Amino acid sequence: MAEDPLIHDKDAGIDRLLEIMRRLRDPDTGCPWDIEQTYASIAPYTIEEAYEVADAIERGQWDELEGELGDLLLQAVYFAQMGAEDQRFTFQSIVQKISDKMVARHPHVFGDESRDKSAEQQTRDWEAIKAAERAGIEQKGALDGVASNLPALLRAYKLQKRAARVGFDWPDASHVIDKIAEESQELIDARDNLSADEIEDEFGDLLFVVTNLGRHLGVEPEAALRRTNAKFIRRFEAVESKLAARGKTPSDSDLAEMDALWDEAKRDERA
Repeated sequence: MAEDPLIHDKDAGIDRLLEIMRRLRDPDTGCPWDIEQTYASIAPYTIEEAYEVADAIERGQWDELEGELGDLLLQAVYFAQMGAEDQRFTFQSIVQKISDKMVARHPHVFGDESRDKSAEQQTRDWEAIKAAERAGIEQKGALDGVASNLPALLRAYKLQKRAARVGFDWPDASHVIDKIAEESQELIDARDNLSADEIEDEFGDLLFVVTNLGRHLGVEPEAALRRTNAKFIRRFEAVESKLAARGKTPSDSDLAEMDALWDEAKRDERA
């Protein structure tokens, strides 16, 4: 322990974590698994940790959130160490870059612009600043820069937002609702007459336009679907609990009974 004072200093903060990661990646004395990792191999863990943070928040598990945020921070530290090894960037340069960006994007807080504006105006200003930043990066089209490895629903939402900025958008939600009806009918027709591949294509079209409706209604579809997933789990577990009180499992029940218990669970939630 005397040889590693920083490693064992519980009050050393981020410096301790950076040193831990440096030691884990040391090619001579580090952990074999950590040494073998690459940007690509760590990226899936980063995505997973971000979702676990969101999950803890949605479940209101504040005692878990601290640990999940630590896991997510570790991912940034991991990439920073690999960047330092490759002489591409460091943790400090990452911090400097995001700090500079936040200062530049909040002139109403850190500059001489007035703070006396609505949240809507601040959002428009934010998008204008981001557009100016993108103008300094070589892009071939309006959709460049929307990450291809985002979850499909979230990527659809971001693609639609980007297209809307250049005027490719319906004027209001009523037109989107009409399009949903059209795509729904096309899916019904595809089910009866087309191949599995064509059915998948039509189903994707329907999901895409429903996502667009969410955007017009000010609803982030990924968050909405996560919320509905949580609601489904909660209500189905209530059905299982009610069946258990009758000495049964879902396998012992039938749809009519479970549907009635589902409605009962909904009423219980609203009571």
